Amino acid sequence: MEIGVSTACYYPMLTEKSLAEVGKSNIKTTEVFFNAISELEPAFINELKAIKDNYGIDIVSIHPTMSLAESFMLFSAYDRRKTEGLDWFKRYGEICNELGAKYIILHGGKPNGILDDRQYCERFYEIAEASRKNGGNLLQENVVNFRAGNLRFLKTMLKELGNDAAFCLDIKQCVRGGYSPFDVVESLKGAVKHIHISDHTSLKDCLLPGDGDFDFDGLFDKLNEVGYSGKGMIEVYREAYGDYSELSKKATVFINKRLNL
Repeated sequence: MEIGVSTACYYPMLTEKSLAEVGKSNIKTTEVFFNAISELEPAFINELKAIKDNYGIDIVSIHPTMSLAESFMLFSAYDRRKTEGLDWFKRYGEICNELGAKYIILHGGKPNGILDDRQYCERFYEIAEASRKNGGNLLQENVVNFRAGNLRFLKTMLKELGNDAAFCLDIKQCVRGGYSPFDVVESLKGAVKHIHISDHTSLKDCLLPGDGDFDFDGLFDKLNEVGYSGKGMIEVYREAYGDYSELSKKATVFINKRLNL
């Protein structure tokens, strides 16, 4: 499996500098995490594209800056605000097309939202359609403390949406939600399109691969078994490592190991 490093690992470094750090580390695959509305402007996207082209980076996916506002903007009963939110995702679809990315990652609504399960799935489909018109494919991420932060609801989405269900599996979010990534892969099979990778121990999560004791060999075997054809993205927080050279070194070791298996 091809594996990269998300620019989210460098936060709060500026997004364009984070992308350049990925390139300087000779890592060729990334996910761009946007952190400000101004970063959606054409001039900024052109700057990212120049960095991407300079280092030969493949931007697989993008992560909207509005993650914490998605419940309010997109999963409420207020139609005018929803329309504005859909316009943002149309723009993210355009950005996917401009950067050569395939996926847009969605956190979605909160557990106590006004929409029932079916209405939530209908809203997901509506956002996916808005994204797809301009070139982006929407993925629901299993983020803890959000509606899709448990396996039961992920299964509900698959049942309601069928082939229109699509997911980003985040390992650390499984750990925080108290369920196994293996169960997600088995239950959702072909609907898992993208993976956020991190390691953990019984005492701490969100570690760089190799700093914990997670069974990566077993997970990748399981992914192969179900025919997974997507990519993986190392995504940890800044406190998971010391200086940037540690991130680059450990990520490169992990990436090379997977390529050589």
